[in-house]
Amino acid sequence: MDEHTTESLIDLPARRRSRGRLALAAGWMRVAAGLRLVEPEVRGLHELVRPGDVCFDVGAAYGMYSVPLADLVGPIGAVHSFEPQGRPRAILGAVRTALGAAHIRVSESGLGRTAGHLELRLPVRFGLPISGHAHLAGGLVATTGRAVPTRRTRVAVTTVDEVVLERGIERVHFIKADVEGFEPEVLHGAAGVLARDMPTLLLEIEDRHLARYGRTAAEVSAMLRERGYAMSTWRDGSWQPAERVELGRRNYLFRAAAA
Repeated sequence: MDEHTTESLIDLPARRRSRGRLALAAGWMRVAAGLRLVEPEVRGLHELVRPGDVCFDVGAAYGMYSVPLADLVGPIGAVHSFEPQGRPRAILGAVRTALGAAHIRVSESGLGRTAGHLELRLPVRFGLPISGHAHLAGGLVATTGRAVPTRRTRVAVTTVDEVVLERGIERVHFIKADVEGFEPEVLHGAAGVLARDMPTLLLEIEDRHLARYGRTAAEVSAMLRERGYAMSTWRDGSWQPAERVELGRRNYLFRAAAA
């Protein structure tokens, strides 16, 4: 028995404990989704990814999607999580460590159309940051809702295509993006991956957020249909075909349309 095999056998109990912690956390997340404590679409992820898949979580926040995705793809897969906000990213990093989920790779960059730097605007209410409404300022044409104080920081931005090239990723299977209206910019920066891999997409597309960039949800869904995607929503415990974007529904699934 060589040294590498001996070390692997010694590490086996630790790896099993890590897998157990990750599975427990992911299971809790699915229960929470069923109770609508987190986004209900989390319950449907098991139909979209499998062991060994490569996933991108764009706007990962605290890991609501990264954790269950990591459990589903397993250590032979990978979850590339992108969160430019410092506090949510730090919490996600701590969660990753606590769960022993080394196949979650947490990055501080935002994702967009081109690589560079952009201003990140973080709304503040009663002195507290509203992390879920943070958005990148690139391409802003309007403000939405009532004016609120914001904290502004400059953050690095890259693209899906650049990440795939830099990290030598052979195929991307799944991309989730929730970036407060910046989703079309993420898709433009993923043009090569969309053409090469046609990954499954889970996108937040809401007019109230897209309007700040001069876009509409109908335009985004039409663009993806032209690329050969079919749209679905999570409804009554399953993914069901959707013909149009509905007021009040946030998340939409896009999969390669059947030939």
